[in-house]
Amino acid sequence: MKEYTFHYGHGTKSFSIDESKVIKEIEMPAVEPLTDIKQAVLDAIYHPIGQAPINEVIKPGDTVTFICNDPTRVANSFDFMPVLVNEFNKLGIPDENMQIVFSLGTHRLMTEEEMAEGVGEEVAKRIKMFNSDCNVPSDFEYFGTTSRFTPVLINKHICHSDHVILTGTIVHHYFSGYGGGRKAVLPGCAAMETVRNNHSFMMDPNAGLGRTIGNPVYEDQMEGVALWAKGRSVILFNAILDAEHRFLKIFAGDYIKAHQEACKFVDEVYGVPISKQADVTIVSCGGYPKDINVYQMQKTMDNAVLATRQDGVVILLAECEEGSGSKVLEDTCRELKTADAIEVKLKERFVIGANKAYAITRLSKKAHFILVTGLDKQLAKDMLFAGAVDSVEEALKLAEQYVGKDPSYILMPTGSLTVPLLKA
Repeated sequence: MKEYTFHYGHGTKSFSIDESKVIKEIEMPAVEPLTDIKQAVLDAIYHPIGQAPINEVIKPGDTVTFICNDPTRVANSFDFMPVLVNEFNKLGIPDENMQIVFSLGTHRLMTEEEMAEGVGEEVAKRIKMFNSDCNVPSDFEYFGTTSRFTPVLINKHICHSDHVILTGTIVHHYFSGYGGGRKAVLPGCAAMETVRNNHSFMMDPNAGLGRTIGNPVYEDQMEGVALWAKGRSVILFNAILDAEHRFLKIFAGDYIKAHQEACKFVDEVYGVPISKQADVTIVSCGGYPKDINVYQMQKTMDNAVLATRQDGVVILLAECEEGSGSKVLEDTCRELKTADAIEVKLKERFVIGANKAYAITRLSKKAHFILVTGLDKQLAKDMLFAGAVDSVEEALKLAEQYVGKDPSYILMPTGSLTVPLLKA
């Protein structure tokens, strides 16, 4: 028996299993993290991909808007934002000419304290900061409609600066291909109806993890952002982090070309080949904030199921300190009760929140999910999880009901990042 320790919320959970039954422990490939973050930031903006160095792009007196991530995504903005702001000062951009907009998409609003925590106290004291609230129609400006009939309504705070800097990190995304890049704008700074229509294409079989070409969600986002970006200076600044939230590489430059290069690197560091699928996959989201709620946890579910045989078990460590993250998600599951009913209803009318109910429950057709969680047990049952327990030991015992004794295992300590790739 060997003891393993996985991240769980702000702490950890430990468990012991027979090491001989472990097919693979899925870890990110070893990549040395960056040691000088400030220099890496400066190198990225002065040697960008697909555009001129930053000092040739911005001029003294220009206005700049930074788009930053909300707390549900690990971005380490507090590390790079002070470097960017201070460097822009040196290039002739005073603090009063800069602002930060937090790309919330359809997530809850951030508090002043969360904003300061996100970008660092120093920057928060100096730079104006705004939430993008998708539910305030007067905050959005119209830039046309995509060929898939998505109205492009973008937050006014990112529409009137000389330059917009799209910051954040990139991981695989289960229906839009990859995070980062254009997602800072759409869905990040888009109105509810824009997000609702765009995300409705997740029902298309061509929408999937790591897919861009032919993916209707990705293509619609790119088309919508292009309508907004026309005639505008839009600069990418995206980082790739490891499981311990350390910087591996920073990409900056043209928001399309630099993102494409970054996605190649994401495939290299997050994609992990496996020789076979396991009876039981034990997976952690990687701790807070990846397991802040069910809404975020779901992305780990999509990765973990790739490591698990049909009708196998996924034991998922996710504290979910903020519960489900969506009342609509909860109500949809309670009202419709089955994955098939949720899918039918969503195809009739796509609703944000209900889409997450679909994303979660559809996976119950592939595997039995047992949560090690602080989530309300009845709520977990309503969302069609096979169980919700307090310890991995309890989950392992429960798993025997589905796969018998002495199952094979795959372990995923950083399940929100790593993508198992079954090789024939």
